[in-house]
Amino acid sequence: MDLFTAIDTRTSAITLQEPAPSREHISRIIEAGAHAPDHGKLAPWRFVVIEGATRVTLGQALVTALLAKEPNATIDQQARERDKVLRAPCIIAVAARVHKMNKVPEIEQILAVGAAVQNMFLAAHALGYGVMWKTGTGAYDAHVKEALSLHVDDHIVAFLYLGKVGIPGTMRPAVLENRVQWLAQTS
Repeated sequence: MDLFTAIDTRTSAITLQEPAPSREHISRIIEAGAHAPDHGKLAPWRFVVIEGATRVTLGQALVTALLAKEPNATIDQQARERDKVLRAPCIIAVAARVHKMNKVPEIEQILAVGAAVQNMFLAAHALGYGVMWKTGTGAYDAHVKEALSLHVDDHIVAFLYLGKVGIPGTMRPAVLENRVQWLAQTS
């Protein structure tokens, strides 16, 4: 698939199912992320691959985060939070580990990780996988980060859910009206 086809046909899947990407494909998807623009060559990205039964550990961490925020969460709410990890056979948590003592501003380091996630999304799509880019309140929770062996001050930019497309997302046109301005000097 060429680059513009991948960009133009990319959608977020509604549902995903088995099979998960192969280890070879996961490595290629992560490598695509590491090719993102990176001011200062800091490589601020961190990747955590979560597959199979290890998704349960993440699911429990999400419930713990929910209960810390909403102590009266119902059993149904807890189950919904726990079951989020079952949306796909593979999840890659992508986080920014900011280099605080560097001249590159924090926002630029986080944006580099966002660019890495977009590269990963397009690579997974080009390899024939469905993808969902999720965050949610758990992405900002210290307990969830700890469960993923991340530092408490890391920024989880994405939970990339990967698998075979169950129900595809809807393609939408690029919205450019009133969003492009040309500043050019005429001679």
